[in-house]
Amino acid sequence: MTRPASPAHSGPRSVAVVGAGMVGLSTAWFLQERGVDVTVYDRDGVAAGSSWGNAGWLTPGLATPLPEPAVLSYGVRAVLSPSSPVYVPPSANPSLLRFLAGFARNSTATRWLRAMRALVPINSLSLSSFDALAEGGVEARTLDAKSFLAAYRTAGERRVLLDELEQIHAAGQSMEFDVLDGDEARGIEPSLSDEIGAAIRLHGQRYIDPGHFVHALGDAVRARGGEIRERTEVTEVRDAATGVTVLTGDGQNRHFDAVVLATGAWLGRHARKFGVRSLVQAGRGTASASRSSTCRPAPCTSPASASPARRSATGCASPE
Repeated sequence: MTRPASPAHSGPRSVAVVGAGMVGLSTAWFLQERGVDVTVYDRDGVAAGSSWGNAGWLTPGLATPLPEPAVLSYGVRAVLSPSSPVYVPPSANPSLLRFLAGFARNSTATRWLRAMRALVPINSLSLSSFDALAEGGVEARTLDAKSFLAAYRTAGERRVLLDELEQIHAAGQSMEFDVLDGDEARGIEPSLSDEIGAAIRLHGQRYIDPGHFVHALGDAVRARGGEIRERTEVTEVRDAATGVTVLTGDGQNRHFDAVVLATGAWLGRHARKFGVRSLVQAGRGTASASRSSTCRPAPCTSPASASPARRSATGCASPE
C-alpha cells in the first residue's frame, strides 16, 4: 500500500492523534489522504477500548440524538438500573451530575430536532466513508444487515419506533423499512419466539467485526507511513506558538502542527484546558455473537437500548 501524494494545501503538515480506536485511526487515515504526516498515541493499543467492545452496527438510519422527550419518562430508571444497557454507575461525582442535568435539559422536541438536523449530513456520509476505506486498501469489509429486525410483543410497543422513524424523516433523513406482523417476522427470522406479534424490518444498514476492522485500519495507517505508538500515555498537550507539543509518560515531547483528541470518555482530561466544556460520560452497551443455523456469524444486539419502548427480541443480521 502506497501513501497518497501530498496535495498542495495550507493546512497542517504533521498531526498527533491521541486514541487508536475507530475515530482516531479513521481520522489518521483520512488525514493521510490529504498528505498529512500522522503519529497516533494510545495508552493501551489499537482497538483496546470501546472500539473493540461493541456490536459493530453501522446504522446511520438510527443514529439519532439520545436525549428526547420520551426518555424522561423512563431514562432515570434506565440509567440507574444495573440491568440496563445504558446503565451508568451512580456516584456523587459532580461531572456525572452535570451530565445528567444537561441530558435532561436537552430532552426536548425542539433540541432533538435541531440535533437531528445536524446529524443528517454526517449520517449520509457514513457508509460511503467505509467504502472509501475499503477502496483505499483497508483490508476489512462491511456486511449488509439483510434481516435487521426490531421485534415487539405488540403493535402498541412498536408505535414508539414508528414515531421515531417519522421524526427522523421529518428531519430530512430517509430510511426504508417494512412494518411486519409476528408471522412475517418469523418468516424472515425463524428464531423469534411465538410471543412476537409485531416487528419492523430496516433496510440499508450494515455491520462489521469491530476489532478486526480497527486492527486492519491500524495496519493501513502504518503501511502508509504513519506511526502508531502503543502503550504510550499522553500526559499533557501544550499549546505552542507554532502548533502543539505532546508530552508522553516516557519523558518524551514532540512538536506537531495540530492534535486530534479521540479519547472518548477521557476527552475532558486534555480538552478542557482548551475550552472544551462538553461532558462525555461512559455508559454501558450490549454486544454478543450468535452462531446458529438461522442467525449465522453476525452481531445480535438487543434493540431495547435504542428506543424508549421495551422490545422483546433481538435484531439479527445474516451475512451473505
